[in-house]
Amino acid sequence: MAERITIQDIADALGLSRNTVSKAINNTGILADATREKVLKKAIEMGYKQFSYVNIPGIGIPAADTDRTLPLEKNEIALFTANFISNSHFASTMLDNFQRGISDSGYTFTMHRIQENEIRNLKLPSSYHAQKTAGIICVEMFHKKYCSMLCELDTPILFVDTPAAGFDEPLKADVLCMDNQSNIHIFVHEMVRRGKKRIGYIGDCMHCQSFFERFLGYRNAMYLCGLSDLDEYCITGNNSTVENPSSKDFQEYLKSRIQNLKSLPDVFICANDFIAIDVLFVFKELGISVPGDVWLCGFDDSQESRITSPTLTTIHIHSQIMGFSAVHLLLSRIKDPSMNYRKVYTETSLIYRESTED
Repeated sequence: MAERITIQDIADALGLSRNTVSKAINNTGILADATREKVLKKAIEMGYKQFSYVNIPGIGIPAADTDRTLPLEKNEIALFTANFISNSHFASTMLDNFQRGISDSGYTFTMHRIQENEIRNLKLPSSYHAQKTAGIICVEMFHKKYCSMLCELDTPILFVDTPAAGFDEPLKADVLCMDNQSNIHIFVHEMVRRGKKRIGYIGDCMHCQSFFERFLGYRNAMYLCGLSDLDEYCITGNNSTVENPSSKDFQEYLKSRIQNLKSLPDVFICANDFIAIDVLFVFKELGISVPGDVWLCGFDDSQESRITSPTLTTIHIHSQIMGFSAVHLLLSRIKDPSMNYRKVYTETSLIYRESTED
């Protein structure tokens, strides 16, 4: 892969400051027309990726260059996802706001469902057109090697959540997440205030970075409240005999783990609402009552959390601000690809309902 051309490279080639080149490329600030034209011409000549080799008024491309095959203008934003995003998922509302935002900036929106064989073989979807794509937003993309491959495309990219990092190097991309820890801290502290000190956690902590951070939030909160780590009440895996465990597979795994507990905790915190609902199904089968025998807290504030019986105490994700933040992060990266990578967290809110006797 060719080395990425940066604003600094253009500045060095012309003997200009980086600030001058940035003004010319981004059409900001006061700059002489001749200087601006010189910078843009050099950017096109060097293959700076913000440009698509289209004719720019006032800049003459030599006749010898006119017979080159010129790529189409890049005006598409591509969504990559490995999972179906239902209306109950927070990302549905977020993407609706994101699509409106990029449309207002003149971009079109394309969606690409990444199949298992494409992930396995590190292949881009056949529906994706690199020559038209200005940027990529990834949602529910948690395969580390595939995500790393996407970061090498030399295309501005934004991840909404990522694979669990563990000891790996961070992805070379911008990342948008919800605040996964603050309200878990508040919830644990409130449970302790109510006399509920045996608190457990359910959810595959290596499923994605958000699940990992929520588990860390739980462990940190237990430490700050002076409670011992209750590992016996932490169910942080999944059915290892199945490659892509379904909800039914997880319920079977969960049932086995719960049956092996010597006693139930006072409270279980779940990595998201869908896991909490799986827990409710298993509890019903085992004759365990919520909130009679154990309290339960989810995460996401999905539509299901408001209609299940009992209704779920949960942590609300503000999808609209996530959509707005996604627009800002990706469009600013398209505008200046050379800036340092950013990780942004948006606010969440704790909502108490019947599963904690509220």
